[in-house]
Amino acid sequence: MSRVPELRTERLLMRGWLDDDLDWFGRMMGDPAVAAPLGHDGAVDPPQAWRDMAFLAGHWALKGYGHWVLETLDTGECVGRAGLLRPEGWPDLEVGWTIAREHWGKGYAPEAARAACRYAHDELGARHIVSLILPENVNSIRVAEKLGERIEGSFRLREFDLRIYGADLPLAGSP
Repeated sequence: MSRVPELRTERLLMRGWLDDDLDWFGRMMGDPAVAAPLGHDGAVDPPQAWRDMAFLAGHWALKGYGHWVLETLDTGECVGRAGLLRPEGWPDLEVGWTIAREHWGKGYAPEAARAACRYAHDELGARHIVSLILPENVNSIRVAEKLGERIEGSFRLREFDLRIYGADLPLAGSP
């Protein structure tokens, strides 16, 4: 199994998944405002949250990269997830994020996404990144635009018509 590297940003520890993460992850995904933009029909129940968490953790084992758990450095509170995905059928390497609603607007998503993009460029040799976003998900569109991503097309995933936002790496203004 691939070891998940830890990353640190100004305010976040980005770490691998633990079985104990189901508590906070289940609460976060149980919020329909968080789950719906990810293609769920309302709140996610604990068994589905576990399957989603297993998918995110398993992506590391299969691909050598994936989503990290986001913990605040000052309190150790888990506030969301962010990272890189490219499951079978995806149009390109995706940077994505999900933040618990009580932490929206604090800048955690772009902070973590920038770190994930640096990792994609520096460690994986990626030259381009995309984010697949529902057109009504204005919060994620705002994050994608903060990263310098622009609309590049559309992508149909199951019954969802997603916009593809993309940018070349390294991101402009990244250290």
